Amino acid sequence: MRIISGKFKGRQFTAPIDPRVTRPTTDLAKESLFNILANRFDFDDDQHALDLFAGTGSIGYEFISRGVGEVTCVENAAPLLRFIRQNAFVLGIKNYVHTVKEDVFKWIPQAKGQQFDFIFADPPYAMHTITLLPDLIFEYELLKDGGIIIVEHDIEGRFKDHPRLVDEREYGKTIFSFFE
Repeated sequence: MRIISGKFKGRQFTAPIDPRVTRPTTDLAKESLFNILANRFDFDDDQHALDLFAGTGSIGYEFISRGVGEVTCVENAAPLLRFIRQNAFVLGIKNYVHTVKEDVFKWIPQAKGQQFDFIFADPPYAMHTITLLPDLIFEYELLKDGGIIIVEHDIEGRFKDHPRLVDEREYGKTIFSFFE
């Protein structure tokens, strides 16, 4: 795992996890995603990103590295949260990375009132409730006006008929769906 761009560009971390349990976003897919975002948004320290199913925290670190002020990482696995906190400490950004140990589907209703400029979700591809995520986020008004939701999924989790889908990009087996 490496940070692609920004102030921490090139920093590498070896995630102490079983690859059968997590599937970190590949560097190629992550670089492509952030190129898309950088062409649409100016990242600044007043922005707040939400990383759902945060896993290793790779996406959150990338947001901070590129200038986003805060990231909230929601992850249910305690070892992964420890890994995220440890790397935030090593990078000197522990005050900007907030972690929550909770099931994402339970946390979203509890988060009503919080809003984010960027919401990234990378649930397990086999999760049957993946298609509920955008509607749940919109229902609880977690996305700021002008913000964007990105859901990473495979071919089985397609959103092509969703009324708020604005773009979809494929990188091998990885698909990013964008919602506004």
